[in-house]
Amino acid sequence: MTTLPCIEIETAPNPTAAVIWLHGLGADGNDFVPIIPQLNLTDCPAIRFVFPSAPSIAVTVNGGYVMPAWYDIAGRDLTDREDANGIRKSATAITALIEREANRGIAYENIVLAGFSQGCAMALQVGLRFPQKLAGIMALSGYLPLANSLALERSTANQDTPILMAHGIWDAVVIPERAEASVEVLEKLGYQVDWNTYPMEHSLHPDELIDISGFLRLVLT
Repeated sequence: MTTLPCIEIETAPNPTAAVIWLHGLGADGNDFVPIIPQLNLTDCPAIRFVFPSAPSIAVTVNGGYVMPAWYDIAGRDLTDREDANGIRKSATAITALIEREANRGIAYENIVLAGFSQGCAMALQVGLRFPQKLAGIMALSGYLPLANSLALERSTANQDTPILMAHGIWDAVVIPERAEASVEVLEKLGYQVDWNTYPMEHSLHPDELIDISGFLRLVLT
């Protein structure tokens, strides 16, 4: 399988930790590169940030327009007629990126999966099923996909992995109720979710960047 194209940023030479950060629908690996300096991680261990780009596919909800996407979306409800095959195909490609970091000397327990919107969905899909203990999962402005299969497919390795979920209270793309329902599912399955909301739409908030920085410091130091 061809490795996803990635942009890589290292906060210092010889990184001992990695953050694999997945973009949202229609974006690409460049999307979150500019925020790294804003996270103020200079006193943390050296981190390699990996920003992969999803393949371009036709997206049904956008009239079949071809754009970078981790999976197809059939309707605005997001969880109606989920593209299970597309989700699992992207999960395989993202899992390969985790294994690549491990092969480059980064311990699994020093790898964070992060994602925004569709990328958030993929971070939860992959991280909760990954068979090795990860450092943490950052789930931003998204939701839990294939929720009905999680109980059977999840890995005990990441039952206690810290999960940061963040959402805008005015988000009209992934409505807050969808994210709240995801938190409820996760908590019923025994996951510890740090749930945060911000006065924003489908975006990032300055206070959220502070919380992201704090989360990375917590799980990587």
